[in-house]
Amino acid sequence: MLAQPSRIVLTLSTWNHQHTRGMATLKSISLRLKSVKNIQKITQSMKMVSAAKYARAERELKLARPFGEGAQAFYKKAEVTAPEDTNSPKLIVAMTSDRGLCGAVHSNVGRVIRNNLQQEGDSTKVVCVGDKSRTILQRVFANNIVLAAKEIGRKVPTFQDAAKTAQAILESGYQFEGGKIVYNRFKSVVSYATSEIPIFSINAIHAAPKLSVYDSLDSDVVQCYTEYSLASLIYYTMKENACSEQSSRMTAMDNASKNAGEMIDKLSLTFNRTRQAVITRELIEIISGASAL
Repeated sequence: MLAQPSRIVLTLSTWNHQHTRGMATLKSISLRLKSVKNIQKITQSMKMVSAAKYARAERELKLARPFGEGAQAFYKKAEVTAPEDTNSPKLIVAMTSDRGLCGAVHSNVGRVIRNNLQQEGDSTKVVCVGDKSRTILQRVFANNIVLAAKEIGRKVPTFQDAAKTAQAILESGYQFEGGKIVYNRFKSVVSYATSEIPIFSINAIHAAPKLSVYDSLDSDVVQCYTEYSLASLIYYTMKENACSEQSSRMTAMDNASKNAGEMIDKLSLTFNRTRQAVITRELIEIISGASAL
């Protein structure tokens, strides 16, 4: 007579423990499912915003390309070249932005510049346009960074932004003989390429062998054009990089939304299976308890 109540108490305790564990598992799966659904809403919204910004960036890129092509055509026609001395001071302009969640747009630029700095050493300095490039490079090459520009990518880049950047480079006090701008060149909605555009100092332009094909070029004209061409190239690369960034972010958010959808399907299936298992176990325990009585 005394053994029967203890057996019933043990059975009820085991049932309560299993019931609580099953409910805890269902609650954790439900919270995770809700979190993933919220993330999917965010990524879908970011994709739509990036698609609208990409359409505008692509239109503005077509208008900005003559700025870059014109400056490069002058250097090519005049046969302006960088000095052959490997120890001469050089400048690299890293064209990125302050915003992330856009694939490998910024890391590709950082990797190219990091490889150059490892080969060339302290003779090469860097100007970081955008906070992402500064974050990538400052851990190892903090001493090579001359200038860093922020608030890039939050608004549409303008020629005034490029002119301010060029003026800051010229007024930084660093005298370079040659260099390049590392940026992402837009190819299509799903494709871009990390490219380089050379930049030259006024001494390199004066030393060009075919500069004489242009008439009436005195020192003041060459000086003014050097400053203008630097601003033009920065403006052009800003537009190329902005278009590549928006297309890459749109693709990245689309992939993130698809991955979230797949995760939602798996979590929903797990949730339903776990709930069914809990209900089945409860029914079995109720029937077993009724039969024992």
